[in-house]
Amino acid sequence: MAKTLSILLGAKEPMFSIALRELEGMTGNKGIDIAYIADILHRAHALMRVIGLDPADTTEQELYKSLEAHVDNEALFHDMADVGLIFGGNRIISFNLEDVRANASMSYDQRTLATLQREITSALLERYEIASGDVNRVTAAAKQAGIVKQTAEELSDRPKKIEVKEGESMPNILCVGDIFTDAFIQLPEGSAKVIKEEDGKEWLALPFGQKPPYDHVDIVRSVGPSPNSAVSMSRLGVNASLMAWIGGDDTGKEALEHLAEEHINTDSMVTEPENKTSYWYVLRYGADRTMLVRSEKYKYEWKDPAVKPDWIYLSYIGELAWDLHEKLLDYLQRNPDVKLAFQPGTFHFQWGVEKLAGIYGRSEIVVMNREEAVDVTGASYDNLHELANALHNMGPKYVVITDGPKGSYASHDGKLVTVPNYPDPAPPLDRTGAGDAFASTIVAGLALGKDFETALTWAPINSMSVVQQMGAQAGLLTLPKLEEFLANAPADYEAKELN
Repeated sequence: MAKTLSILLGAKEPMFSIALRELEGMTGNKGIDIAYIADILHRAHALMRVIGLDPADTTEQELYKSLEAHVDNEALFHDMADVGLIFGGNRIISFNLEDVRANASMSYDQRTLATLQREITSALLERYEIASGDVNRVTAAAKQAGIVKQTAEELSDRPKKIEVKEGESMPNILCVGDIFTDAFIQLPEGSAKVIKEEDGKEWLALPFGQKPPYDHVDIVRSVGPSPNSAVSMSRLGVNASLMAWIGGDDTGKEALEHLAEEHINTDSMVTEPENKTSYWYVLRYGADRTMLVRSEKYKYEWKDPAVKPDWIYLSYIGELAWDLHEKLLDYLQRNPDVKLAFQPGTFHFQWGVEKLAGIYGRSEIVVMNREEAVDVTGASYDNLHELANALHNMGPKYVVITDGPKGSYASHDGKLVTVPNYPDPAPPLDRTGAGDAFASTIVAGLALGKDFETALTWAPINSMSVVQQMGAQAGLLTLPKLEEFLANAPADYEAKELN
């Protein structure tokens, strides 16, 4: 039964089977796993009979379509939250109503199992907690295998797609850029050193040739400036889609499931079956981090989106993607009403201004930090008006320059304003993704029809929330929550013009 549960949960072996044996041992080997699988099968077959299907003679496609056809009958799905069936050895059909509803708008190959797997995890661990009477031991054993039960509050707090009132429509934004999975490795205090050189450059140092300890590892899926921005925009009420490149591996499939859970349209995603999905490692020491990066080599072929977006948001992308930029410019020329937001990444800066003149020239808004703005323009670091104007001269209508603890600066229509950072309610836990939250929130605000200065006051709030949680997406806010923070902001939290 360990194999069946492992497939249903998409668990990592052999740690899952080892943990399950330990959990069984805690209960005196009562066969909790066997009983649970039998219960799942019983409920699945019972529902199938109700809707006129023969459990012994039904294909996965027939079941999938039949569940979708009955999606409006909520009573039918009562007690089905943790029910799923396996076909062909490893293909799963979810009976969970949230999954069925989400899958109704996606292709079969992109179907999500995210809610089913959370519910199975919670139900399985609850059975072991009851049988063993030792919640702490069950939790510890499960955590070693990466099995974590979410509380009722966490489950109810999952982001949901914003409902659109009749007569209204949400803007469409296509985010373009690389996607990868992050493994955050937390180093204990005292296990490493930060060495600062005379030029200010800092190095993270670990004992060479030894075995320094690490505290724990957190796996965060479907990240990168463009995926992070897509999630940010979706939670704020934008129809977000993503064009990114993945391999035909389990990491790629997990990425698609995560995006579907966040209501990101994946029609523009590109799967290269022979390739791998990019995987990065992040060494965390205190609140800062050093990233070990390896971006896989993709073909980066542009394809026109099926639905014309209102905006395209371009950010970090691999060094082999130059041809895509030329195809993107061609698409923008054919669709002059589509606006371009540009948050340059590593290779954009390496390519230089001359090569990217067309991208800068077509950008509605560009967002970068102060040091990057100096490198791009050659203007003075100490003269913010000159720095902003130099970026405007390259083409962008809106210019945003971030400046770390000093806040940010923004220029539009000849006016330069500064916006402070929103106060942190607690010391930052992890700074990953703060810049992505900032830039994407401004673009989302503009797309939603807000004036520039309002969008600027939104951005630091989302950044503040992101650094309070692990990874780049966990802290991203919904619009009501963001507006709640804005309503409770300090009196001096506002955009102020710089003379």
